Amino acid sequence: MEGVVDHLMRDMLTRVGGFDLCVTEFVRIVDQKLPQKTFYRLCPELHEGGKTPSGVPVRVQLLGQHPQWLAENALTAVELGSPGVDLNFGCPAKTVNKSKGGAVLLQYTELLHDIVKAVREAVPAHLPVTAKIRLGFEDKSLAIDNAVAIDEAGASELVVHARTKTEGYRPPAYWDWIKKIRANTRLPVIANGEIECGPNAVFTFKREGYRRTDFSIKDTLDALTFPGTHKLFINHWKFGLNEYKRAFSKSLFLKELQKMIPSLKMGDIVRGRSGVRAMALKNNGEMLDDFLIMKNKSNIHVINAPSPAATACLAIAEEIMKVSKEHFKL
Repeated sequence: MEGVVDHLMRDMLTRVGGFDLCVTEFVRIVDQKLPQKTFYRLCPELHEGGKTPSGVPVRVQLLGQHPQWLAENALTAVELGSPGVDLNFGCPAKTVNKSKGGAVLLQYTELLHDIVKAVREAVPAHLPVTAKIRLGFEDKSLAIDNAVAIDEAGASELVVHARTKTEGYRPPAYWDWIKKIRANTRLPVIANGEIECGPNAVFTFKREGYRRTDFSIKDTLDALTFPGTHKLFINHWKFGLNEYKRAFSKSLFLKELQKMIPSLKMGDIVRGRSGVRAMALKNNGEMLDDFLIMKNKSNIHVINAPSPAATACLAIAEEIMKVSKEHFKL
């Protein structure tokens, strides 16, 4: 997405970890072979072998409507170091669609085939040529035909945003169409179309209260009579108040999201499900983010096991065995 996943964002995210591949913002191809500086500007990682500083591959994405020019520019991209080429047939932006780029091409199945075929023939066989589509422009009548055409043209992978151009980013995403496309193609299909934002971390008035209005007098009194709760509220009252505001006000939550994605509108977001996470709290108001192993004369207690995966972790079990041997002199 333009202005959101530029090279600075790619660097930051891949330093965090968990990413196998990045794709650039699209390079707009019209009716000429672009100079190398255009590719280096949008993908400075090409100077480093097509990888982020963390070593994650970055694939150049092209957007256009002329098979010949897309093929020539695809070859330039891989010669400069891009580990493959991605073709954007999903962009819903009006400016792009008016100039016959992006999602508007989903109305022309044969042209999609010709573009992918031309790029596939231009790019060395060992490098992937991937494509991104939506389910259609105004409707989904060509969704399967378009996916099959891209498959038969020689694409390596297909990313499918499970909405049409007309549906934009409005929920819901139509995930059942991903299954249909997979059933009719041989391509690896990657689902696209939903982003979970949040969560808001707020105090709950019931231990198992999954609705905003859930309330238990006993659970609330247990929490509010603990001295650590008072100190937590005093130390973080401003942050907590803002979290409550965003949890109950969709417009305020949207305003925060627009700091990252300015184009988001109220109709693009829906309220998600709630969850409850128990957090161990010290008497001084400090939250425990990790395991706490406590011992008394005859017992060893593991306090604040944050998740099922962690509680079942063999490394934690080994640590408990070590502590047990030392404590009980086994």
